[in-house]
Amino acid sequence: MMTLEWIGALARYNRWMNDKLYGLAATLGDEARKRDVGAFFKSIHGTFNHLLVADRVWLARFTGVTVPDELMGPGGIRSLDQELYGDFEELRRERATTDDELSAWVAGLTPERLAASLVYMRRGQKQESPLWWAVAHVFNHQTHHRGQITTLLTQQGCDPGSTDLFAMLHEERRGHR
Repeated sequence: MMTLEWIGALARYNRWMNDKLYGLAATLGDEARKRDVGAFFKSIHGTFNHLLVADRVWLARFTGVTVPDELMGPGGIRSLDQELYGDFEELRRERATTDDELSAWVAGLTPERLAASLVYMRRGQKQESPLWWAVAHVFNHQTHHRGQITTLLTQQGCDPGSTDLFAMLHEERRGHR
């Protein structure tokens, strides 16, 4: 099972990488961010949107709330590839807000809650798993798609530098975060 300390580190890494990649993407024009380059979610912008959709769905499952449409974007979430925000700066702000909410939720976890079952609906079917499995999935999912974004940014001439978890942990140790 994952520890609370480890989950906290993953939440910090999540924010660190999102800040880094959104910062790099901001140096590109809208056309470059939205260009269909054959990626699974077509573009840098499309992949960023997918991650926000997925994180909001999981955060709603974690908190047990019915998610209001305004949290899910105009008209609510209809698919995992929908564009919640066409404007990059709005998408970036919403990503930061969601990272704040995810970090606050992580900070409130207890070992007992982490070990408990998470029950939710997926495609009309009841699902159940230990909460820590779902938490691991969320952070792994982020890492998977951020790797895709890193590749797309590199192809556009952007250098993300080190994306290693170790790099963030060492920065923290040196007091740079």
